[in-house]
Amino acid sequence: MTKMRGVDDFQLLWKRRNTITDDDGVAYQVMSLPDLVKAKKTQRDKDWPMIRRLLEADYFAGRDDSALEQIEFWLLELRTPELLIAIAAEHREAAERLAKVRSLLSFASAEDQARLTEELLLEEKAERDADRDYWRPLKAELEQLRRDRLKN
Repeated sequence: MTKMRGVDDFQLLWKRRNTITDDDGVAYQVMSLPDLVKAKKTQRDKDWPMIRRLLEADYFAGRDDSALEQIEFWLLELRTPELLIAIAAEHREAAERLAKVRSLLSFASAEDQARLTEELLLEEKAERDADRDYWRPLKAELEQLRRDRLKN
């Protein structure tokens, strides 16, 4: 896999990487959270709960001291209706502005949790479908290569 759907080229990912260090002092280079969230928007069932938990953990770790850029990231990416409603209530102007990009934020601003939950599911389905469409021709090409190799 040389390119993931929806994710920038490696050089840009590397520039935005995070470095974490374990208890033994070993440093690891990992994707930034925004890039990881994009990479995890796949058709695989196990990726969606991971996205939700990563974003929730980021929110709870940074909610007391967050810049506007971080708040906008949460508004654009969070998958938890209750948190989206809370952030939209606290940052109405940002939520209203970003509703032009992520329309389901209008339901967060209106505190319509039922409709927001439905829209989050539709958003997830659209991402899963886009991922499936992205990989379909690539999988077909790999299958053809495998068949050609077996012929020879």
